[in-house]
Amino acid sequence: MKEASKYTLQVGIALVIANMIGTGVFTSLGYQVGPLPSGFVILMLWLLGGVIALCGAFTYAEISTTLKRSGGEYYYLGEIFHPVLGFMSGWMSTLVGFAGAISAVALAIGSYSSVLFSVSEKVVAITSIVLISGIHLFGVKAGGAAQTLLTGIKLSLIVFFCLAPFFFSENSLSGISFLPKAGDLDLILTPGFAVSLVFVVYAYTGWNAAAYIAGNLENPTRNLPRALLIGTVIVVVVYLALNSMFLYTATFSELDGQNDIGNVVAIKLFGEEIGKVFSALFSIALLSTLSAMTIAGPRVTEAMGEDYPALKKFSTRNRFDMPYWSIILQAGWSIFLVMVSSFKEIIQYISISLSIFSMLTVAGIFILRKTHKDRPFHLPFYPFTPILFIIVTCWMIYYMFREDPKIIFYSLATMIPGAILYFSVSKSKKN
Repeated sequence: MKEASKYTLQVGIALVIANMIGTGVFTSLGYQVGPLPSGFVILMLWLLGGVIALCGAFTYAEISTTLKRSGGEYYYLGEIFHPVLGFMSGWMSTLVGFAGAISAVALAIGSYSSVLFSVSEKVVAITSIVLISGIHLFGVKAGGAAQTLLTGIKLSLIVFFCLAPFFFSENSLSGISFLPKAGDLDLILTPGFAVSLVFVVYAYTGWNAAAYIAGNLENPTRNLPRALLIGTVIVVVVYLALNSMFLYTATFSELDGQNDIGNVVAIKLFGEEIGKVFSALFSIALLSTLSAMTIAGPRVTEAMGEDYPALKKFSTRNRFDMPYWSIILQAGWSIFLVMVSSFKEIIQYISISLSIFSMLTVAGIFILRKTHKDRPFHLPFYPFTPILFIIVTCWMIYYMFREDPKIIFYSLATMIPGAILYFSVSKSKKN
């Protein structure tokens, strides 16, 4: 691929940030304040999520710079373990990881904008998917420019939002303390903390986004680790600041069970009318998340199309050098999910499904270090870094299984058709 057709480091960082900062941080808190009524514990929850995301990003940086190809877990798991595992990961990424996440983001865009405009949430959601997918059909230059612009708008709004309470009020509006108090350690050790971590993991999903375009990034050996790590660190700081602001502004009772935390806080800060305007602006900012997933997602099906002749159509490129059938497939499936989705279940389903394959990929570092001696990037604190990621992920999945077993069964049931499809197309796989 020509250098002119590759994404820059700036786009790579924007891709990671935009993939991560989406619906999760603006919805998750409403499901956390009930089981965890402590400002300190909630910030520790988000800090733990950030540490785990960094552990994953460091590990992926070593794996991706060693294997050097787009496709994310689909390619890594296939190379490290077995092609069937990689194919199942690609299948889940297509159906759940990206299309499912896009549908959740699109529904959030519709929810936020509906506060100001009397238009159906689902109409706005579908329109957003069609618009962003259409932009990315026109190539790397157009898509990269749109991604950088939308990410800049999002970060600017978040920075303003984080600072606003200190200009519009002299004291904490909620009275919530962020200092540790008696009973906080007990809360951290409860199943409620582990289950709440599922929503935080969803909010941090996307720390591995740049790995999906490894083969489409300028100088990936140098730029890929930078994009993963710089993007992840920025998001950890933003999430801690944003959740502190939410808790500074609104009480636990005002936040509990709310799916539109941004609306609740904006209206309390600025009043009904101006709050609605900010809600609409955040719906525009969320377009950057939708855009980032539209960049990364089709690279998985494109890689599968390159490997399996039966799926060759999905690697076909248009005159702008974009895998247009992969983009169209993702957009179409996302629109279908918008029409049938339940927001909360989608978040839990996505978190668990993606965590399983992320954990397997991170575990693959122990094999990769034995089979590949030439590794341009070496993750720090090995083997502690991947081990911490694996332990916390298993802990979260275990408590999620105890709390709601059907989510795990849904994930496993979705993998089975992927395995069946693999065996039907694997005979024609390119060697």
